[in-house]
Order: sequence, then structure tokens, then C-alpha cells
Amino acid sequence: MRKGQKDIQLPSYNELLGIDDFVNHGADQIVEIPLSELHPFKDHPFQVRDDEKMEETVESIRNYGVLNPGLVRPRAEGGYEIVAGHRRKRGCELAGKATMPVLVRDYTDDEAVVIMVDSNIQRENILPSEKAFAYRMKMEAMKHQGAKGTGDTADMVGKEAGDSGRKVQRYIRLTELLPELLEMVDNGKMKFIPAVNLSFLTKEEQSWVFKCMIESNVSVSGTMADAMKKHSEDGKLTELAVQLILCEEKKDTGKVTIPANKISHYFPKEYSKQQMEQVIFELLEDWKKKH
Repeated sequence: MRKGQKDIQLPSYNELLGIDDFVNHGADQIVEIPLSELHPFKDHPFQVRDDEKMEETVESIRNYGVLNPGLVRPRAEGGYEIVAGHRRKRGCELAGKATMPVLVRDYTDDEAVVIMVDSNIQRENILPSEKAFAYRMKMEAMKHQGAKGTGDTADMVGKEAGDSGRKVQRYIRLTELLPELLEMVDNGKMKFIPAVNLSFLTKEEQSWVFKCMIESNVSVSGTMADAMKKHSEDGKLTELAVQLILCEEKKDTGKVTIPANKISHYFPKEYSKQQMEQVIFELLEDWKKKH
């Protein structure tokens, strides 16, 4: 990929696909490749789902064939790696086709990543996890090409989807979540910003959060996630602190109660319920003063 004297400028999506005015169109040849020789892109972040949209794709392929050829590159181990066209290949399989029309290009790894991401990122109904890993892959590819400055590079990464550099960086943070928590984001059980804040917790701390959410059937608010992030940064986040932040029940009187069976294992066996409540009360009062 080309570099300018001052700024790194990656070729546009159209240039890489070979549809720019300066590209030799005569070199393009569409060929039919057996589906068995078409392999998915390494670490492809986008799911291929057999949903209603796929049914429409299959019906179109049955009636008209594949209108837009896929884009592939040769593999050293044989066959071809799909750069763009994973859904079309699946549609061909479901439609009973044995081959698919493709353009074969000899892209570098980084060029292929950029095209793969940009050809999928504007699709409807993309999951947060898909966008997160796609943005991370594209960011790494652009850095390999010499792009400097995280902010500027992030702006370039999100350009095709209309996302700001800040939004891109937040999406990339989601890749640091435990898979179980990231699945909650995809399912709409956890909002985006709280999830971003939780991504700064260690994996063990995240496991405490997930455990508490499941066992106590609670959700994480922005305030809760921010509090846990600050505690983690200060080295003061414990499993008990997670319980206190997520599982406390505030009554009209202002009294805080937590089921004894959820906290008793944090205290010596000889502690009475009243003693445990007193310790918790003092911890909460200390937390409130600091926040």
C-alpha cells in the first residue's frame, strides 16, 4: 500500500477493489471457483447467519445467480481465502450451487483486512462484538502500514461506517471483555457505555461482576460500572465490593440489606448477622464519602 511523504494514506476501498480510474480494468477476470476451494477469512469477525436476509439471498441466487462476484486471494496452502463474499458463498451452498464467481487478487494481509472490514461494516444489524473485533483488526492493519497517532488512525478506521475515532476506540475496548459479558452486550442485556467501563477491569474482576449479575439477576448501570472501574484503578475492587455495588437493595429508610447467604463467606464464621451488617454499613458510608 502506498505512503505519502507526510501522512499515511491507505488506498480507498474502490482502489483496492480495482474499480478506480487508474486501475487497469483489463486485468480483471471473473472466474468460477468450486465452493470447496473457498475458505473463510482468518479470524473473520462477522457472523454468517441463516436468517431472513439469507433466505432472500438464496432466493436471488436461485433465480438470477450471483450478481456481484466475491473477492478472494490465493492461499499458500492451496485454495482461496474469501476477502469479501462470505454470505454469498453460504447462499450458494443453500441454493445448491457448486461454484461461485469471484475476482482473484493477490492482496497483502493488511490490504485484505481493510477490504474485508470495509465491505462488511456498513451492513445492517451488525452486533457490537462484530464491530469491535473488526475495528481492532483494521486498526492493527493500518498501524502495520505505518499510520501514526491513535486518534487520527481511529478516525480513519471508522470513516466507512461514519463512526468517530472516539467511538472506534470504545468499540475496540469491548474486545477486552470476558466472552460472557460481551455476549450480554450483543443480547442487549448490558448497555454500551457500562460495558466499555467494565472492560478496564481485570478478567478476575469481570468474572465477579458476571457471577453477581447471574446469581442476583441484576444489571449494571453506568454509575455502577464507573464506580467499579475507579475501585479497580485504585486496587480496591474486591468480590465483596462488587456485591455491595451491584446487589445492594436500598429501602425507603435508607437501610441497605443484602441476603446473608451471599456475604457470609466473606466474614469469619463467628460473625453475627448484625456484625456483618455493621461492617457493610461502614464500607458503604466510606464509599459514599468518596463519591
